[in-house]
Amino acid sequence: MARGELPDYPWDLMAPYRERAAAHSGGIVDLSIGSPVDPTPALVRDALADASDAHAYPTTVGTPELRAAIIDWFERRRGVPGLEDRNVLPTIGSKELVALLPFLLGLGEGDVVVHPRIAYPSYEIGAVLVGATAMASDDPSEWPAETKLVWLNSPGNPDGRVLGVEELRAARERALELGAVIVNDECYAELGWEEPWDRERIPSILDPRVTGGESRRDTLAISSLSKQSNMAGYRTAFLAGCGGVVSRLTTVRKHAGLMVPGPLQHAMAVALGDDAHVDVQRERYRARREVLKAALETAGFRIDRSEAGLYLWATRGADAWETLGELAELGILGGPGHFYGVHAPEHVRLSITASDERIAAAAERLAGGR
Repeated sequence: MARGELPDYPWDLMAPYRERAAAHSGGIVDLSIGSPVDPTPALVRDALADASDAHAYPTTVGTPELRAAIIDWFERRRGVPGLEDRNVLPTIGSKELVALLPFLLGLGEGDVVVHPRIAYPSYEIGAVLVGATAMASDDPSEWPAETKLVWLNSPGNPDGRVLGVEELRAARERALELGAVIVNDECYAELGWEEPWDRERIPSILDPRVTGGESRRDTLAISSLSKQSNMAGYRTAFLAGCGGVVSRLTTVRKHAGLMVPGPLQHAMAVALGDDAHVDVQRERYRARREVLKAALETAGFRIDRSEAGLYLWATRGADAWETLGELAELGILGGPGHFYGVHAPEHVRLSITASDERIAAAAERLAGGR
């Protein structure tokens, strides 16, 4: 298993744009990363404090309380019944799982890791870390015989694309045909905006309509509390699906000492059991999205996809770096499509996680051109 050469960290390239945006007289409007700015719910913070007497080592598999909360959440919020303790596992945020999964599965040179054409870069980095080959493809018929891991991301980061039941089913059937593990990164599934996802549940890859309700073989879904519960700083995520794959991941994680701290496990369970704070946060993001989307369109941007998630995927038909420079002159910082592969060089990603005041400032600047 040979580690490939890692590219430079892409966000380091943003330094001059950040400096230019920060020099604006009204201050920077940072729409680049998508880090939550709203408070972590009080019930979560209270739960963390209540569990702070953590003198014993935590368990890798999660406490019975946490596993029960994950199982209940998948049935209640994601339409996935019938999970058992052996089907779920907490992780230290979702990014570490994305980057480490090829290693945890024992992949290496000669293996192919498929990921979306427009994608969060950590899918590719995970392949590079083990010397495997990363392939950007949304067409299951293109996936080669050497494919050992398939990443889906619905809703997508950065483009907000949602895969319907039929698309998920076709991807899963092809992955199983190839003998590959297939994983859907579902971290933004609580945040649907455009029809039909403003009123229908965004489907999970574990949905019985996708799996046929018979087997979850080689199929995983991952989710996170970072965005829906404002817990990005807690690094709390979890996966569910095939018991055999979960067992393998658990064994490797036990050997590596990868475990979510005990107080955080209790905080996770409390957050997963409360729907009210998620609904409140969704409405905050909905209001911010409406303001920013209208301002961008008035300023001549076209919004593509973006039917769910925390970002607007926007273009004015120019190279993304040129657009970022123009936005930086207005004190607005976004992210270039170049960071998400070679297929969207004219798009920028703009987050809706800034405060109401900063979103309003961005809208005013876009309208006035200064």
